[in-house]
Amino acid sequence: MSLTHFDAQGQAHMVDVSQKPETTREAVAEGVVLMSAGTLALAQGGAAKGDVMGVARLAGIMGAKRTSDLIPLCHPLPITKVSVDLVAEPALPGIRVTATVRTTGKTGVEMEALTAVSTACLTVYDMLKAAQKDMRIESIRLLSKTGGKSGDFRAP
Repeated sequence: MSLTHFDAQGQAHMVDVSQKPETTREAVAEGVVLMSAGTLALAQGGAAKGDVMGVARLAGIMGAKRTSDLIPLCHPLPITKVSVDLVAEPALPGIRVTATVRTTGKTGVEMEALTAVSTACLTVYDMLKAAQKDMRIESIRLLSKTGGKSGDFRAP
């Protein structure tokens, strides 16, 4: 298998997508921020910095929109939808973050969905770090993607 971001000499390059057809593409990613039950209660009840989940949702949306500024070889994309959902899960205890990103374009939005999740998780950490510094951000992964030449993918 060849990696698309390297040329025949092994040099990094931006993939030329000019000849690819535009298709509707969607990617869904998730991650979790693990914390103590007490910190989770703060996240749900209003931490000192404000609405933790609301601010993290906005940060995730902003992260998706800025992915090409953060990941060197990503194409800037005309994103048509970003949704970021944060759900408190007392059984973890923690917050599960899921992002869905959609576009109609020549390349996929997997990196945008993963960046949205990462940014939202980091924002949860930032807003709650005064209460707990040993929170863990884990299991960031692509759940599914549709559209494009490589076809659909669903994580097992």
